[in-house]
Amino acid sequence: VQLQACGGGLVQAGGSLRLSCAISGNIFSISGMAWYRQAPGKERELVARKISGGTTTYADSVKGRFVISIDNANNMVYLQMNSLKPEDTAVYYCYTWRGVDGYWGRGTLVTVSS
Repeated sequence: VQLQACGGGLVQAGGSLRLSCAISGNIFSISGMAWYRQAPGKERELVARKISGGTTTYADSVKGRFVISIDNANNMVYLQMNSLKPEDTAVYYCYTWRGVDGYWGRGTLVTVSS
């Protein structure tokens, strides 16, 4: 499974960005999709997770501002980020898993200026 994220960039506080992640390879029976982020000097953290045919979870810090969506027909996952804050600055990674096997994409940098 390969994942390629894009869509990061520099945005002012209060602005919006949409991250995209293309999924390819053997994606049969993947368990779900997620976005993580890692800010400088901090550990990687879950931002949003959508389990296949199941629930969607968001970090408390992004609830009401970010939306994860999946386009199954085109094997894409998106993260719509609204009302961005400087503390959202991080490298964002898309992630998928199948059972105990996890797959990471390369990150895309989001910088929010105050």
